[in-house]
Amino acid sequence: MKTLKTIFVVVFITSIVSNASARDDIGSYSVNEALSTEQAKAKLGNNIKFYFGDTSHGTVSKKFGVYGTNKKTNAFNKSDREACEWAFLSAMISLRNRAMQLGGNAVINIKSNYRNNLTTSNDTFQCGAGAFVAGVALQGEVVKIGKSPQEL
Repeated sequence: MKTLKTIFVVVFITSIVSNASARDDIGSYSVNEALSTEQAKAKLGNNIKFYFGDTSHGTVSKKFGVYGTNKKTNAFNKSDREACEWAFLSAMISLRNRAMQLGGNAVINIKSNYRNNLTTSNDTFQCGAGAFVAGVALQGEVVKIGKSPQEL
C-alpha cells in the first residue's frame, strides 16, 4: 500500500512539472516599446536602420540577401514581456551585426518567423514564452539604402 501511494505521488508531481514546462504561449509585443529602452538604444546604436513589415524606407541601392535569426533566453523568474523583449534585442543585435558585416546600412521587411510561421507587422513581433525559455525568430533583408533627395 505504501508503494502504491509513493507511485501515485511521483506520477502526480511528474504530471504537474511536465505541464508547467510544456507551456509555449505565443504573444505579440510592441516593436517600438522594445526598441525604446535605454538598453536597446545602447546596444543597437544608430548606424543600421530597421524597417518592420512594409514600413517605407529610402531607395535600395544594393541588396545583400535575406537573413534570419532565432534567439532564446532564460525566462525563469521573468515576466513573458521581459523575457521576450530580451530575446528580441538579441535577435536585433544579430541582424545588425549581419548588416554591418555585409556592408549594409539597413534591414528591411523584418518579419517574425516563430516556428517557421512568417508573420508581418509594422508594429509588433511574435515571441514564444515557456516556463523556462522564451524565443524570438526574425527574418529581414540586409540592404544599402541610398540617400533620399531630401538628404542630398
